[in-house]
Amino acid sequence: MIPLGWGENGFRELSNSRSAITEPADMQGLKVRVVGSPLFLDTFNTLGANPTQMSWADAKPALTTGAVDGQENPLSVFDVARIDQVGQEHLTLWRYMADPLIFGVNQRVWSSLSAEDQQILRETAQEAGAWEIEKSRAELAETLERIKERGVSVVELTPEQHKAFVDATQAVYEKWIPRIGEDLVEQAQAAINAR
Repeated sequence: MIPLGWGENGFRELSNSRSAITEPADMQGLKVRVVGSPLFLDTFNTLGANPTQMSWADAKPALTTGAVDGQENPLSVFDVARIDQVGQEHLTLWRYMADPLIFGVNQRVWSSLSAEDQQILRETAQEAGAWEIEKSRAELAETLERIKERGVSVVELTPEQHKAFVDATQAVYEKWIPRIGEDLVEQAQAAINAR
């Protein structure tokens, strides 16, 4: 696959039905639905949680029955899917991962296009990514307000609290930076810091 550009659906946040999460110790034993990614599993395992990979179709029933205590997703997903209706009363804005939207194309398809068409597609993907980032960030406050109005307890971590999570997951960084590539990690970090 050839990457053409990227956008962002916001930061991934954590909700749960047990209690407010303000420090890594609060994650002990928390059963959390995560996407099927070893990086997500490593992050939550390192924090002492019990991550469970499951599809989004299975997540709502699992949250409803208590098979899992919580889930992680961007605020827009929490809002639209009405996760507060399945017992997710606590939301922690910990911004542990930006949720990227990657625009890519198959190598064979890309090679069949003219240089002019390739340029048009690359520019369009970059424009779409910039539009999505702007839209996502512009709607953040409004989305958060809607969630709070529904009675969800929202914790916004202080810089010190956030640092405690970063420090607690340092082993995950050390494991994954060589696999992902230091340059790509630095680019992602710069984009996050620009937010």
